[in-house]
Amino acid sequence: MYIEVKENYDIKNMTSFKIGGRVDKLYFPGTESEFIYLLKTLRYPVILGNWSNVLISSAGIRGSVISTSKMNKIEIEDTTIIAQCGVKGPKLAKAALENGLTGFEFMSGFPGSIGGNIYMNASAHSQSISDFLVKVGVFDLEKKETLIIEKRTLDFAYRSSVLQRKPYILLWAEFDLAKKEKIQIKSFIKKILNFRMTYQPTLSSPNAGSVFKNPEDQSAGRLLDKAGVKNFRVGGARIWDKHANFIVNTGNATSSDVLELMFMMYNAVKEKHHIRLCPEIKYFGEKTPREEDICNIIYNQK
Repeated sequence: MYIEVKENYDIKNMTSFKIGGRVDKLYFPGTESEFIYLLKTLRYPVILGNWSNVLISSAGIRGSVISTSKMNKIEIEDTTIIAQCGVKGPKLAKAALENGLTGFEFMSGFPGSIGGNIYMNASAHSQSISDFLVKVGVFDLEKKETLIIEKRTLDFAYRSSVLQRKPYILLWAEFDLAKKEKIQIKSFIKKILNFRMTYQPTLSSPNAGSVFKNPEDQSAGRLLDKAGVKNFRVGGARIWDKHANFIVNTGNATSSDVLELMFMMYNAVKEKHHIRLCPEIKYFGEKTPREEDICNIIYNQK
């Protein structure tokens, strides 16, 4: 078995934020069996798909990282789609369109991979990754075995799934979509892409998507806007001028810049609205004492 591996690898340009240091070892499994082999043999690896909803430490990640980017196979039969964990959202949306299937339009222009999308139950424009999900294949890190889990036991909620609470790593997902005229699907995709171009930064302004989750019955963006964060900036990181819940890298931002800016945003909303926002962006890697303090507050709500 040959699995591509890179050592002491600079991963900055692999992330949508264009932020990150070096990784001790970065593995690229190309098949499910290779992925499972790594999950069985590596100790506490970090597993990342399209590196889009994450902030990687500028000091890097000690230990092993697995990238699922090569696990991008899609199978389609009638209305059934089976996708490996590394399939990118836009690729899946395009495949569904080509087969006259609706349900994945929201992932057009969506940078995440299927593994990450199911982990966080990604959603937008009244569609969710869990809407048409039937079942998933996972690897249980504790029992060291593969399991097939039906949708009803995945405990989906807003930006939440059982994968966040149990030692499960997604291998593949099966969906059963609905038929629809391609012209209608294309029209919805066009509407979504126009919305994203207007209200969200493109990857030409490096970012990691929405910074904070929406509190119940609230919009994080509106709360941040009313808290006056639009002019906030730390080093190379600043708030995007068109939407207060996005941070963009102006060219030389570090993970510390972003965390400090997130902390300022968090505190502004807490002081203005008495609401503690919860980050949507996941942090991975080494931490300075200051970064540790910030993460303990905004991630653990201490």
